[in-house]
Amino acid sequence: MPFYKVRKLWNEKIETLSRDEIRALQLKRLKKQVSYNYQNSLFYRNKMDDAGAKPGDIQSFETFSKIPLMTKDEQRKTQEESIERYGNPYALMACAPREKIVRINSTSGTTGMPTLYTLTQHDIDVVNEMHARKYWRAGIRPGDIMIQALSLSMFTGGLPLSQGIMHMGACVVPIGIEGGTKRVLDFIRLTAPAAIIATPSFGQYMIEKCPQIIGKDAKDLGLKWFFCAGEPGGGNPEVRKMLAQGFGAKVFDHTGGGHAFHGISCDEPPEQFSGMHFISEDHCLLELLDPNTKKPIEIEDNASGEMVFTFLDWEGGPLMRYSLGDILRVSVNPCQCGMPGMRFKIIGRADDMLIIKGVNVYPEAVKTAILKFRPKVTGFFQILLNKPGPLVEPPLNIMLEYDKSVSKAELPLLEEKMLSLFKEEVRIAPQLEWVSAETLPREMKKTNFIKIKEINA
Repeated sequence: MPFYKVRKLWNEKIETLSRDEIRALQLKRLKKQVSYNYQNSLFYRNKMDDAGAKPGDIQSFETFSKIPLMTKDEQRKTQEESIERYGNPYALMACAPREKIVRINSTSGTTGMPTLYTLTQHDIDVVNEMHARKYWRAGIRPGDIMIQALSLSMFTGGLPLSQGIMHMGACVVPIGIEGGTKRVLDFIRLTAPAAIIATPSFGQYMIEKCPQIIGKDAKDLGLKWFFCAGEPGGGNPEVRKMLAQGFGAKVFDHTGGGHAFHGISCDEPPEQFSGMHFISEDHCLLELLDPNTKKPIEIEDNASGEMVFTFLDWEGGPLMRYSLGDILRVSVNPCQCGMPGMRFKIIGRADDMLIIKGVNVYPEAVKTAILKFRPKVTGFFQILLNKPGPLVEPPLNIMLEYDKSVSKAELPLLEEKMLSLFKEEVRIAPQLEWVSAETLPREMKKTNFIKIKEINA
């Protein structure tokens, strides 16, 4: 019998290490990584010197936590300085010599200069390993065909993700969402894939549009797996239920592109979500901090805080104590699925959080509440703000679509029930602005649920 018929984990030796064994490996690699960064990057050398720290001082996780945090804004400023001084954006930060850097990945850059990830062949091998671990846990095996329907243009989850699928022996069809919905559906028909990787928003859009474009429902496409990526939603019970029913497929949430932080959820019912298993601890050190004080929070069951990560055993551009602003809740107790590893839930992004009369509200919480009223609502909505958050003068204005099957006469009762649920579960009393179905834009890439209203002078 082929090995892949019985092996449950891609890398059993590493993925089954105990917590103590993982922590020992992390500390060993951390000491080596800090020394490597200091010796090879002017940025990290200056950062540590300014903090009065030397590589030899880092003998524990506690001493490492004294090194100042790195933020996306700081990375962008360093890239800009690097361009001015050296003619490229990575000379100051990259640790590997230019001739060893074989790939550069990037964020979307929708809010400014894109942040870059520089990788050597060693780093690419690590990324491929992480993707293999994720899809193997979900049940993908050699011979399975996977449609890659995320952006392929520089996106960290584009080409790197496709290479990771090939690394484990599965077959990838890298369509890229840039080609449009019809092209994705055409290649599903041509290649008969078992799985698709897409944003939850695009999955919702496919469910809505399949009858119009191909004359049949999304559940008739023959997909067995739907992998959520690129935006929140894959851990939202209502979103999972919608995708599972719409495609007749197992739904997995997962994260991690061309970098070292990777996780994937369990094979569990759509209404449940116990978090994503952190499968890259041997190459990524995770810290939790209080979002306001930046003080460390001990990683224990149900602990939550701002995620800070450090790449381990990395050559190209090893990020160190880097914060993206994601808020995580972790679980360290054994998972009922039997798979090993600490789990985490991405609660939201610090820069997406809204504060209404002292209540912290994330767009995902709004989405969860709205989707509980499907099919009377389409699930598409926008949060309208007069000015950027986080402080919002109440009430929170939400524009949302009612379904074609619902008449305007039914809206008052529907709104009454929805406002009652918002008060009970989200603890806010929003103002709802109803629009007919297919009024709001459909995003095939990452969806931004918050819109700043244009106010005429």
